[in-house]
Amino acid sequence: MDNNTISDLIQFNDLIPKLPSELGLECLTRLPHSAHRVALRVCSQWHCLLQSDAFYSHRKKTGHTRKVTCLVQAREDQPLQEKNNASVASVYGISVFDPESMTWDRVDPVPDYPSGLPLFCQLASCDGKLVLMGGWDPASYEPLTAVFVYDFRTSEWRRGKDMPEKRSFFAIGAGVGRVYVAGGHDENKNALSTAWAYDPRSDEWAGLDPMGRERDECEGVVIGDEFWVVSGYSTERQGMFDGSAEVLDIGSGGWREENGFWEEGQCPRSCVGVGKDGRLVNWRGWDPGLRVGVCGVAVGSRVVLSGSDYEGAPHGFYLVDNRKLTKINVPEGFSGFVQSGCCVEI
Repeated sequence: MDNNTISDLIQFNDLIPKLPSELGLECLTRLPHSAHRVALRVCSQWHCLLQSDAFYSHRKKTGHTRKVTCLVQAREDQPLQEKNNASVASVYGISVFDPESMTWDRVDPVPDYPSGLPLFCQLASCDGKLVLMGGWDPASYEPLTAVFVYDFRTSEWRRGKDMPEKRSFFAIGAGVGRVYVAGGHDENKNALSTAWAYDPRSDEWAGLDPMGRERDECEGVVIGDEFWVVSGYSTERQGMFDGSAEVLDIGSGGWREENGFWEEGQCPRSCVGVGKDGRLVNWRGWDPGLRVGVCGVAVGSRVVLSGSDYEGAPHGFYLVDNRKLTKINVPEGFSGFVQSGCCVEI
């Protein structure tokens, strides 16, 4: 984390020769993010500026950031992983979809997992950074506590501080500069009620009060200053999804339970959205092509949806804008199954 202000970073030299520093700053502020990797190599001052937290905050404040969708997606160009000479699982990577330019790209592989992401890992974003955590080792299926942080400013991954507990299929959400996790199950498949908050800047975890009940296979969503943990089930009620949610007030740290916000028996994984009235929405079944393997990611006022009509059917991608559903044309190699995703403002 840096504590420099924009004034600190531009006061000594002109950013662009023969232009006032303030005007040079505005030129760089408007530089498309896709050009930042090249711009970093222009000079040391540009490098320092473009990688600073102050510059990101300035771009965000002046409306020059862009919201993109990051998806944990099956790689169609990679062979299936094998165990005991049998094909067992798809290889996953992170795809990036920009709903403004309608373009697709990929994030470089995590160095620790060059051949594919941990299975069932979770994604969240904070201050323009992508946070990946948990999941199962692709080779051993052992649950992982590993945390990785991707900085779009440098196009590099770094290892974060491990999760304090092993947990799988947990709720995750980000708000107020932190990533929140809750529920899921431990390595013995016991449902969990515990919750933690991770700060990517300080690389520290902080314990939160536990929820009122265990919630395995729950889904997380942040609404305003609240972290909602939707549905799930206890150890004794395997697969019997609850209709309630528990809500963390991020400011006070207290939990409350809300009932009737989800349909009992319906799995919430990756398909929980928020309607304009602030109520939860189930994206599954929103369209005939969205019945199986549905994933929804809010990107500002729009939503990117993916799914298929039936098991084994081709995967379709859609953009929801003001309740209007538009099919997205997907280039070759980007039509694989989407496990989960999040929005990143870069």
